[in-house]
Amino acid sequence: MNPGFVTLGSKLGKEKLMNYIRNFGFGEKTGIDLNGESTGLLFNVNKMGPVELATTSFGQGISVTPISQITAVSAAINGGYLYEPFLVSQMSEPETNNVMYKKEINFKRQVISESSSKTLRYALESVVAHGSGRNAYIENYRVGGKTGTAQKVRDGHYEDGNYILSFMGFMPADDPKIVVYVAIDHPKGVVQYGGVTAAPIAKKILEAAISLYDYPESKDGMEKEYVWYDTKYKRLDSVLGMTFDEAKKVLKGFDVKVSGYGNKVIYQSPLPDTYIKEGGSVKLMLE
Repeated sequence: MNPGFVTLGSKLGKEKLMNYIRNFGFGEKTGIDLNGESTGLLFNVNKMGPVELATTSFGQGISVTPISQITAVSAAINGGYLYEPFLVSQMSEPETNNVMYKKEINFKRQVISESSSKTLRYALESVVAHGSGRNAYIENYRVGGKTGTAQKVRDGHYEDGNYILSFMGFMPADDPKIVVYVAIDHPKGVVQYGGVTAAPIAKKILEAAISLYDYPESKDGMEKEYVWYDTKYKRLDSVLGMTFDEAKKVLKGFDVKVSGYGNKVIYQSPLPDTYIKEGGSVKLMLE
């Protein structure tokens, strides 16, 4: 992937590349309501040579803060609109519940077109369904994301075997409502890839958000491409209206449990078109 970004950076040129980077808010404070925010570190465009252009293209040689990163990614997937992030939306007086403070939404600028943002969401959903972010995939929901593996610097040199592994995930992939950034500093005893270490943690957070905010399921997302070590899920076909014998043939491989005393299926759980684990339990009601 890095050689591809180097090629893109070379075609853009240092001025246009750095213009994009700064438009996304890197190199400046986001304005979040926290003390001590850093601007990060970027190369001076007037002092950039071919090496600096190449490394900047794939994110090495520069430094950005997590809140700056998540603000920029939010702009990339929300239609291209860069906003000022905040922690507190409003404060109310505890006894009267009168609003004492309300944060005004601060729109800064549009950094990419809505069509480009839509294309990017599609690409990032494919990372989770088909690529290195597969450990963040959630059956029956649309999740997008990107893995990261950043080599750490000490005394001006990159260290061997010392990384910050990360995953940036969002959902629903077609209309993002929540963004999660997980970074792990120098994990030990694991494979040094963000998709292996950080993506499963992001998945747990997103699953909690699904429960907390009651996000609806979606049948329009990308199907996961499984590898041999994945826990496999299968789409559940409808057996409503079938006889019990017909339903058993359709549900071969699942653990079928039955209630009722008839021979016709009038209800099934989980519902049709839901993804469940291979060998999982399917309940049928007969009349």
